[in-house]
Amino acid sequence: MTEHGHETRKIRIGVLFGGRSAEHDVSLRSAITIMDALDPDRFEVVPIGITRSGQWLTGGNPLQALTGASPMFHLGEGEDTSSETLAAGETLDLVAQAGSNASAQVPGGLTDGLDIMFPALHGPMGEDGTVQGMLELAGVPYVGSGVAGSAVAMDKAIAKTILAQAGLPQLPWRLVTRKEWQQDPTGVAAWIGESIGFPCFVKPANLGSSVGISKVKEPEDLHGAMQLAAHHDRRIVIEQGVTGREIEIAVLGNAEPIASVAGEIVPHGEFYDYNAKYVDDTADLVIPARIDGDLLGYMQNLAVDAFQALDLAGLARVDFFIEEDTDQVYINEINTIPGFTSISMYPMLWEASGVPLPELVERLVQLALERYAETH
Repeated sequence: MTEHGHETRKIRIGVLFGGRSAEHDVSLRSAITIMDALDPDRFEVVPIGITRSGQWLTGGNPLQALTGASPMFHLGEGEDTSSETLAAGETLDLVAQAGSNASAQVPGGLTDGLDIMFPALHGPMGEDGTVQGMLELAGVPYVGSGVAGSAVAMDKAIAKTILAQAGLPQLPWRLVTRKEWQQDPTGVAAWIGESIGFPCFVKPANLGSSVGISKVKEPEDLHGAMQLAAHHDRRIVIEQGVTGREIEIAVLGNAEPIASVAGEIVPHGEFYDYNAKYVDDTADLVIPARIDGDLLGYMQNLAVDAFQALDLAGLARVDFFIEEDTDQVYINEINTIPGFTSISMYPMLWEASGVPLPELVERLVQLALERYAETH
């Protein structure tokens, strides 16, 4: 690659995927989309995988190794799935990163020669500030929000508390701990019925991709929903249900973020659950959503306000409800590493807003480098 007659080195970018969360399979699909979109003339892609058990894969073909073990993928016969495994117990030697002032580092050699990391991890142990903290220690720039923003946005209860403090509209909700539910399920159920009512949504506080979420129409269905959510998290969010439209808006930027056009999800089932998103593809995505200009502008402003209230950076997707009878808008939740699969809303919204996928990933890399330069 040359620029103005001079040889220009490619940006060496690590794409990090897999992970220990329930969204492991979604992460693999996001990584494939991101790696395919990175311009090979500008970027040298280094795939880095994390198994479901937390082992790091750096050599060979980590993506093939993980997709080969995933029920969502099927490899052809004879394909090489070997890759070098960094077992957690033997990779914790901390080595100084050249040019970094950090006093502690990630597992030895992991980030050697990388200019930047693009985490394509979804859910806990990846989207929640843990990996971001590791990369901060290593002195490696990375795409997306920092430690605090990532951690806060991943925890639905904390995020809702901050959004309420910022005066942003949300549906009534309550937080219940697993222990509270186990100790007094009858009392908790009565309290939920009185304070939230039915229908309601029961969600693990720290998962995405609609994993572990249930729509509860009747009191007798609450027990199963609470058990499912408690299986995934010790903190459970119960949110009032609403009849209306599901709208999503993508945000891009750092200090001066911009919002995309809106997209509408029309689920064929009760709500836009994991299967509808990634398995059956049984939902209609309407992009751009049929919303009048004033309402769209209001929602775009809300999306940017929420992005800034949580101190996010790079990218996020803000999900809304529009109540059927009143057209009242409510923020549902915010995702700091939204799905990047071929059928995911985030890249599709920017495509419809005039930012094609290759340009989008390049802008995300540039935003990450700019943020790193400002903070180091």
